[in-house]
Amino acid sequence: MVSEIPAHPPAILLMGPTASGKTEVAIELARRFPVELISVDSAQVFRDMTIGTAKPDAATLRDFPHHLIDLISPEEAYSAARFRSDALEAMAEITARGKIPLLVGGTMLYFKSLLDGLAELPQACPETRAGIDAQASAEGWPALHAELARVDPETAARLHPGDAQRIQRALEVFRRSGQTMSSLLAAGRTQLPHYEFLPLGLLPSERSVLHARIAGRYDAMLAAGLEGEVEMLRAKYRLHCGLPSMRCVGYRQIWAVQDGLAPRAEMRERGIYATRQLAKRQITWLSNTLKPEIFDCLAPDHLEKIAHRVDSLLVQGDS
Repeated sequence: MVSEIPAHPPAILLMGPTASGKTEVAIELARRFPVELISVDSAQVFRDMTIGTAKPDAATLRDFPHHLIDLISPEEAYSAARFRSDALEAMAEITARGKIPLLVGGTMLYFKSLLDGLAELPQACPETRAGIDAQASAEGWPALHAELARVDPETAARLHPGDAQRIQRALEVFRRSGQTMSSLLAAGRTQLPHYEFLPLGLLPSERSVLHARIAGRYDAMLAAGLEGEVEMLRAKYRLHCGLPSMRCVGYRQIWAVQDGLAPRAEMRERGIYATRQLAKRQITWLSNTLKPEIFDCLAPDHLEKIAHRVDSLLVQGDS
């Protein structure tokens, strides 16, 4: 039997919740296979944010460079669209060198932008939304769902008549652009990159163990000087608490304490709780949306299993 040869060059996607050991697995894969690493982390793009973002240390980055780390100032914003553009550029360069892109991180929206494309939807408009809300108050959301079914039956078919938020957004898109949500999403999918993706996910078989890891990691960040890092950032840059950089988990909680908005005695627990909530959202993304091939990050042989899976991809590509 002849193996099917992939039509496109391979790219490995290694995703998982915070504290699942993604970086360790990625580094080990980089020791064994001809890969280059690309960070998929919306916090690690910021310069000078090192401790709280769990960036690899300087020695690791020297031996195993990561693309898309330390790209912008904490004063700036970074989007899924920019990530997609930057990632695809890095992937093309890596492929041209005869290597395989290995994208590793926990920002699930970024992974989705690569796998499914990005639709160019109109931005939210308060006036349009207010008009839709007023119509819903008068007629009820089922009536607006029926209106949506007339203009965009594909989107309406997948929404419950009482799903106010999504009905509102779909009608807003149509009223603002004159195009349906389904057609715009389809247009985004036609721009998918020409890669044979291998999505791999790290998930814990015991959530309590992940929670213990999260607590231990946050304690280590505090011991390493996370409070001082936030003070340094505030002195070096013109920041405010509404910026994406300062809304990152860990930084936001320390900012609140430094501004007297939260008691210092609760800082550790607030940081750990926020990180656990982040991990919960990441796991939901993995389970419900991205659906990669799952490996138990707590299993003693998970690294060997992942390496075997990557090796099978390379063998398939060489056959």
